[in-house]
Amino acid sequence: MKRRPVCLVCLFLMLCLYVTDLVGISMINGNPLPVSVQKYISEHPKLTVSGEVQECQAEEYSLSVYLKQVCLTVGSEQIPIENIKVYLNKEEQIRIGMFLRVCGKLEEIPGPRNPGEFDSKQYYACRKIYYQMKEGEVCDKSIGYSYFGQFLQEIRQKAETILDEAAGAYAGIFQAMILGERGNLDAETKMQYQMAGIMHILAISGLHISFVGMGFFRLLKKAGAGNGVAGAVSAFLIYAYGIVTGGSVSAMRAVGMFLVLVGAGIAGRSYDLLSAMALSAIVLLLDAPAYLYNVSFLLSFGAVIGIGALTPEICSLLNLKKRTAKSLAGSVIVWLITLPIALHAYGEVSLAGVILNLLVLPTSGIVLASGIFALPVGIFVIEIAKRVVFPGKCVLFLYEKLCEVVGWIPHSTWIAGSPQLWQCAVYYVMLGVAFAGVKWGKKAASVALVIFAVVFLGYHSRNGLAITCLDIGQGDCCVLKMPGGENFLIDGGSSNKKNTAVYQILPYLKNQGIAILDGIFVSHTDQDHISGIEELLELCAQKLTTVRVKNLILPDWDTTGGEYEKLKMLAEQTGIRVQTVREGNLLKTKEAQIEILAPENGADGSDTNEDGMVMKVHFGKFRGLFTGDIGAETEKKLLDSMEDVDFLKVAHHGSKYSTCQGFLDVVSPEIAVISCSAKNTYGHPSADTIKKLEDCGAQVEYTMKNGAITVRTDGEGIWLDRFID
Repeated sequence: MKRRPVCLVCLFLMLCLYVTDLVGISMINGNPLPVSVQKYISEHPKLTVSGEVQECQAEEYSLSVYLKQVCLTVGSEQIPIENIKVYLNKEEQIRIGMFLRVCGKLEEIPGPRNPGEFDSKQYYACRKIYYQMKEGEVCDKSIGYSYFGQFLQEIRQKAETILDEAAGAYAGIFQAMILGERGNLDAETKMQYQMAGIMHILAISGLHISFVGMGFFRLLKKAGAGNGVAGAVSAFLIYAYGIVTGGSVSAMRAVGMFLVLVGAGIAGRSYDLLSAMALSAIVLLLDAPAYLYNVSFLLSFGAVIGIGALTPEICSLLNLKKRTAKSLAGSVIVWLITLPIALHAYGEVSLAGVILNLLVLPTSGIVLASGIFALPVGIFVIEIAKRVVFPGKCVLFLYEKLCEVVGWIPHSTWIAGSPQLWQCAVYYVMLGVAFAGVKWGKKAASVALVIFAVVFLGYHSRNGLAITCLDIGQGDCCVLKMPGGENFLIDGGSSNKKNTAVYQILPYLKNQGIAILDGIFVSHTDQDHISGIEELLELCAQKLTTVRVKNLILPDWDTTGGEYEKLKMLAEQTGIRVQTVREGNLLKTKEAQIEILAPENGADGSDTNEDGMVMKVHFGKFRGLFTGDIGAETEKKLLDSMEDVDFLKVAHHGSKYSTCQGFLDVVSPEIAVISCSAKNTYGHPSADTIKKLEDCGAQVEYTMKNGAITVRTDGEGIWLDRFID
């Protein structure tokens, strides 16, 4: 480290930023704007802002514009509020570098509402964006704009068009690899690549920058340019390329390291990979401290440390000389270094990727080269561009088939759950000891310690019963983690959120290390209770998730409708056992049991709400009641089978037609959770229902206010966790 002072400076900067976060200074987390400004924005439904256009993107239903150096207009005063993202309410002729004055509703970028959910707030904080404007209306715009910025934007748009025409079905992958544009990637491809552990090839990285940058440099050298001219021109072109690709963290890290490489060559100095990496990290962190917690930042720099610092040393100590052996060692080392980061963010990691990358990394250059060479050719003759891009399409076809094979291999993805920070720290200490053991010649002991460290990272203690009511918008979804190790899902759907399985349910399961659902209970077949379940079953059928479902448990109705039959069909296609239950059925687990209270015998299912499934969980002295969307009519029928409960999932999202007084007098819950959206047209939850719950002594919790609500019990005491407190 003494020979690398830049690395020490980088570590010191990271430590300082971490300490500022611990003491509550909003540089990494939270909103850094003054509280008075935040309050003013929240209190005014329509505001006017002005700023410079940094980026412009066409999205599914609107045109989004990124404005930088934004000022909020308050009377005659201009208050700086960093950058914002604006969704325009109509098409506008926008150019990069224009100054816009836009009015609309400013909303703070939302954070995650459930464990494991993608953190939009942290993602946009890396771009110093803390607010977004919906239904923005352009009040004024400048005539002038940035000719260079607009030129780069038009190059990007032209390149996207060429790849669309030349690459056909694989255009989205080419655009992601070459232009950093992932918006055109279909969801199935993303999930396949993630499961196979090759998602990283879709990000602009050192491979791309080295290929393009060194290509330019060598071309200029052959043309007769000296080191200075060739280096300066290639450095400028690579910087422009980084802007064209959207300036992702991996791209800018690679651009920064390439600039140091070129600078060292021009100055006649030696190039040190770790010092270049540290300098790039310092620049990124000084520009946006939020990068310290950014997953892409940590994975990108972690991979460089693994490849540049540890792999050569390990290969030397193990006397590995063959290229295949070195590649395998490098792949394993990078996997080990980035494992805690990947698990902490996603809860899962691909095991197949360690081997698959030995084939993918050497051949991804073919995809990259064919796509890049197709761009200038496509400007003139698109038919020739189609031939140029063909080798890359062949390689991508091979990747597609490899991903399909991985999908069929059991346990190809390890769902280990998100480790605690202390577990990550202990893991890295054990890796350090194992590395020292290799130096001391204790190879077998080092391998054993590494295996133990990996297993330790995936360890999660389970004491008692945990019930989590996920915030899934206007809908219901509960996850039961039973004391004996079983896991159940009760409902899973939303009427105002799409893709709830991909964005809420699966991320939570993976975050908790739940690889197997012993059963999915469906209280009834309204979309706000089953849309996510249908999606989950479809993903299982397509082998796009390694989460396994053993049983689908439906209410026993004499008459079933289309949604009911669709659920059965999806389950049967996937090999999931379908069961039906009615009052009196009892499901026993190792240490607890689930009692079915409804539907009653002979229920015909004509009224899906009133004929819905009601269940009670018994564990020690604890009782938890799940009531679906039943109304007062069914509640009265169930009074004879009711008793005092500790937990109540309030029926029908807190509707005034449910949770009647007679029912509450009997069940008298200690904790009552209402699952609903803050923005719904049904008036949920009803003020009358809330008052009745509070009057009976219940502590009322809301997913719309606090995100996921978790109730834990050891069978005696009860503990409550709010994801947003």
